[in-house]
Amino acid sequence: MELTLLTVPACPNAAAFEERLAAALAGHPGTVIRRREITDEQQAATAGMHGSPTLLIDGTDPFAGPDQPPSLSCRLYRDEAGRPRRAPSVAALRQVLEAARHD
Repeated sequence: MELTLLTVPACPNAAAFEERLAAALAGHPGTVIRRREITDEQQAATAGMHGSPTLLIDGTDPFAGPDQPPSLSCRLYRDEAGRPRRAPSVAALRQVLEAARHD
């Protein structure tokens, strides 16, 4: 499984996302997360970035809607109650990572 974290320079949500991702990956030592900084709309479109931060699992954003356009904007995620958050919950990250392991 290949994990790539896409962010814009100085993304205010990146630290929260990385902390939660690290917690979600606890128990899976050796998992490598590539980090890539995206600086323009063309790069965002090519990389599959839907706002910063975006996690790609094997090249796919598991949190993007089917018609969600590429974007350099700050990205917010919805929690279980539908409230906007700076990053997905640890549980949501574990869920998408587990699903990817079984694909």
